[in-house]
Amino acid sequence: MKVHDLHHVSVVVSDTGRALVFYRDILGLEPDASRPELGFPGAWLHLGGRQLHLLELPNPDPVQGRPAHGGRDRHTAVAVSGLDALKARLDAAGIAYTMSRSGRRALFCRDPDGNAWELIEVT
Repeated sequence: MKVHDLHHVSVVVSDTGRALVFYRDILGLEPDASRPELGFPGAWLHLGGRQLHLLELPNPDPVQGRPAHGGRDRHTAVAVSGLDALKARLDAAGIAYTMSRSGRRALFCRDPDGNAWELIEVT
């Protein structure tokens, strides 16, 4: 047995449509139409060569009371280009973010359900 690669990441959301505004419209992820009927709402999105699965299910985790800086919480990190353009999109949408404390060009933000994301600029 050997682990080869990451296939997908799943996040719990309370409203698929609201989550798609964040993931599709702000982050620019493309929907993957191959998602089968699973008996609950959700969406699959392309995330580079991987997938992001949105699961519209009751959330067992607290949304309130999470650390203000996503780097101090469980989070998913992705590589991005154009960090300044992303910051402008987040600002325009009223989505709070904090800059990475590691010294690299990266920021942390949360989706509408409190899931933390680290967006690291690569060239």
